[in-house]
Amino acid sequence: MNNQSTPDEGIAQVRLDTGPLNLDTFDALFGRRIEVTIDDAARQRVKQCRRIVESLAKSDTPIYGVNTGFGSLCNKRIGADKLELLQENLIRSHAVGVGAPVPDSVVRFMLLLKIQSLCLGASGVRLETVLRLADMLNADLLPVVPSQGSLGASGDLAPLAHMVSPMLGRGEVVCNGRVEPARPAFERQGLTPIKLGAKEGLALINGTQLMCAYAVALLVRANRLLKHADIIAAMSLEAVQGSLMPFREELHRLRPHRGAVETAANIRRLMVDSEILESHLDCERVQDPYSIRCVPQVHGASRDAIRHVADIVQTEINSVTDNPVIISEDLVISGGNFHGQPLALGLDYLAIAVAELASISERRVYLLLSGLGGLPALLMKDTGINSGFMLPQYTAAALVSENKTLAHPASVDSIPTSLGQEDHVSMGANAAIQAWRIMDNTETVLAIEMMCAAQALDFRAPVKPGRGVEVAHEEIRKVITHAERDRSFGKDIEDSLALLRSQKVAQAVESSLGG
Repeated sequence: MNNQSTPDEGIAQVRLDTGPLNLDTFDALFGRRIEVTIDDAARQRVKQCRRIVESLAKSDTPIYGVNTGFGSLCNKRIGADKLELLQENLIRSHAVGVGAPVPDSVVRFMLLLKIQSLCLGASGVRLETVLRLADMLNADLLPVVPSQGSLGASGDLAPLAHMVSPMLGRGEVVCNGRVEPARPAFERQGLTPIKLGAKEGLALINGTQLMCAYAVALLVRANRLLKHADIIAAMSLEAVQGSLMPFREELHRLRPHRGAVETAANIRRLMVDSEILESHLDCERVQDPYSIRCVPQVHGASRDAIRHVADIVQTEINSVTDNPVIISEDLVISGGNFHGQPLALGLDYLAIAVAELASISERRVYLLLSGLGGLPALLMKDTGINSGFMLPQYTAAALVSENKTLAHPASVDSIPTSLGQEDHVSMGANAAIQAWRIMDNTETVLAIEMMCAAQALDFRAPVKPGRGVEVAHEEIRKVITHAERDRSFGKDIEDSLALLRSQKVAQAVESSLGG
């Protein structure tokens, strides 16, 4: 579906029509309010499919979720006079999530992806129901969705039940940064609770939208982080007077993994016109440690892994993931499109790829503090009375250690539920939550390296680093000053992390060197 995003007073606008939703667009949507418009073609698909469901609901043929119970109760027939209550009870009974709320940025993506899936016209919901989801998104009435409770098959049942509860006058929403009951918040927007018809509750809570929303948001963050990882590694490379030879194009032609080739090219561009590089061409060091020398191979492997996950997610965001699906009046299929295994495996892979960026970054922090290349130990001249940057490296090491635990694949686990009817589940939601925590940790580790590399580069003055590294260093020094003695480095870490997440460093470098 067409998804051109244009800023309008901080609001990103998305139009759903006849084409696929483009994963690249979500970078512009991330962290912003979203307004969605549903074009006529999509509306007609929804209406046509709904007519089929209403016809089927009146027939004597048992159709799962339309006139039967759910899960292990799939053989229980439900009378026509109780179909509305069936759907309402489904939402009420499934809203049993626990834990910290899902971030607002991810909830917005959940709403958008659910609207997108329903608009593909195979779920059988009423247009009124789809439009109410759009009302919630457009008004930025964000449901409070607990992050724990999904098994990742039959989709994200509990989180999605919380997501749609406000439509029925239940649950809580975040409005203007404040949590409040849904009903009064809806009333202020002129919205009233809706009643669900046959199959609608099932279509709303069957699906992978929690997992998928996390995956999309993680890909946005991962692609941003990859740029910073290369910039920060180049800063460390210059600071320790490392060699550019392992980044030569001739070397990478002999093992042309795409990610490694791209990373090496990035480092070369960042170090153009480096006086530091020229100043130590004849030094006696034969080889640099792996965390410097193997940046293309490590960062590049993470790049390729993230690209692979993006291919999976690109398919998922344009898929129907509920059950049963309505193909035609004569063909209703009860299948397994809700099963989260593709996303679960992808999210575990993404988590490992991101964790490795932190792992190699922490090793570079250690090198910066070690005195390599003649730098003062602990990046401070007057140590003893001062501890220098010793403790920021401790923090980085602790986060890397935590990542190793979190990177255990959630997708290798499965616990049967629903009296054995749902006997294999993906645990994709757990994979998503673990990957999110790993991303938080990795951004922090790279922020620590960034501030340490800036400190180290100060000791190379007046000899200048490469153009890209110099621009990055100048941008960092606008926020974090050189440290002559101990101070609250925890505050520096916070400032460095905020700077990294703002993308100002990468934007400044790209403004100077190009994308």
